[in-house]
Amino acid sequence: MSRQERKNMVEYIAAMKELDREMFMYMTDDEIEHIYTSVYSRSMALGE
Repeated sequence: MSRQERKNMVEYIAAMKELDREMFMYMTDDEIEHIYTSVYSRSMALGE
């Protein structure tokens, strides 16, 4: 994953779940991608 992709995912997750961005510093790319996919899928299911 590129740095820009990671940054975009972190910003999206932080905005949708109102989380502190600092916690993402300790996560792997795979963990961030998993959370992003879960949040994105949930928001699509709710029609947001």
